[in-house]
Amino acid sequence: MNHSSLLFMLFLCLRCRARRILQVGLGTAFIVFGQPFLTLAETESHAGIDLTTAPVGYFALCIFVLAYALVMSEEFTHLKKSKPVILAAGIIWGAISLASPQSQAEFVENAFRHNLMEYAELMLFLLVAMTYINALDERLVFDSIRVWLVRKGFSYRQLFWITGILAFFISAVADNLTTALLMCAVVMAVGAHSPHFVSLACINIVVAANAGGAFCPFGDITTLMVWQKGLLEFFDFFQLFIPSAVNFLVPAAIMHYAVPRMSPPSSSDTVHMKIGAKRIIGLFFLTICTAVSFHNFLHLPPVLGMMTGFAYLGLFGHYLSRKEHRSLVSKKGEIGDVLPFDVFRKVARAEWDTLLFFYGVVMCVGGLGHIGYMALASQVLYSQWGPTFANITIGLLSAIVDNIPIMFAVLTMHPAISEGQWLLVTLTAGVGGSLLSIGSAAGVALMGQAKGKYTFFSHLKWTPAIALGYGASILVHMWINAHTF
Repeated sequence: MNHSSLLFMLFLCLRCRARRILQVGLGTAFIVFGQPFLTLAETESHAGIDLTTAPVGYFALCIFVLAYALVMSEEFTHLKKSKPVILAAGIIWGAISLASPQSQAEFVENAFRHNLMEYAELMLFLLVAMTYINALDERLVFDSIRVWLVRKGFSYRQLFWITGILAFFISAVADNLTTALLMCAVVMAVGAHSPHFVSLACINIVVAANAGGAFCPFGDITTLMVWQKGLLEFFDFFQLFIPSAVNFLVPAAIMHYAVPRMSPPSSSDTVHMKIGAKRIIGLFFLTICTAVSFHNFLHLPPVLGMMTGFAYLGLFGHYLSRKEHRSLVSKKGEIGDVLPFDVFRKVARAEWDTLLFFYGVVMCVGGLGHIGYMALASQVLYSQWGPTFANITIGLLSAIVDNIPIMFAVLTMHPAISEGQWLLVTLTAGVGGSLLSIGSAAGVALMGQAKGKYTFFSHLKWTPAIALGYGASILVHMWINAHTF
């Protein structure tokens, strides 16, 4: 996911309390946490403590901003992004506990457990999906796709569209980072003699991967959060298919004429998938069906279905291991094709920094929500600005602000908006990161993979075309899904 912060939300809150902030120093925040500054508040959603004007509230904001400053400087400090936000989460909730009266101790504990439960469900869900992707990668599924595309001898323009379309659809079930890296490997292999093609194709892949993740609950963490929260049903997200396709197709059609007409040299390389690869693909789709069925028909959390699907992979992995053992004993078969398969090795290869970063974000934003800042931001955004303008702005912010904390902040606010507006914010938060190369994990990764060919400024050159697609996708959504507003 993209590396940034919730500075916009914090700005809204700090602007409303600017004079008070000048009166409270960070150093004195530790001393004056206590009860003299507490205001008990009753709201429609819960009974809690309003600490938005208390020193502990300002202190929590400062800690959060400092943590995100470290996240944003990861490229220079080489400090993993998960570490500062995990520390910030502990400090924020510790400060909340110290500032709360003894009578509120159980309420604070329950609030933390509630946020922890939300994270646990999402983390286990993502962990299973990542494990399947790693298993498919180990079975050479993605390498075989890459080599097949290179070997077919397509022209640059054909490859531009093929990689974009594949990125759009693959990212609906795999994360946009994996999808972008796979398609970029194809582009780099065939475009070694055409840096201009590599640059345009990478821009197209980033836009397509982000757009494809917006119309399916499995496509992005933000869509997954909305689905698991129960705000939209599984098939409701597919109403965003056409708007997402428009978001991808408009800039792609404009860039098409800048792609070289020539064809790259063909290749005779071949890669064969390992034994069990196709069956693992089938198990992955069976796992998705299980998760959807558990949620829609049994009214159980989708994570239960995903964990059941993890058992499918584990049992099949045991079968592959036993098959290898029999091959070694009998000295028959292609031993090289029957490599050891251990499902827990695939778990170990999961993006743990991303998963733990997600924990820190959820806990930090949950803490700020408990203090009252999310309610304050919700009032400004959705009451004063209006939901449509607010949701469009949130999408624009996702070009520079990580869409995970943005979406979790919106979910924490829980504004009273229509199904169409929830679909709108899901769309904008998902595709808004395409406006800049630093706006999504896919863009950041490709700048590293295609270093010198795909850069921030090469992407920025086509930002007007991408913005046109962004605006067109919103208009199309408001037109074809008008009945949901």
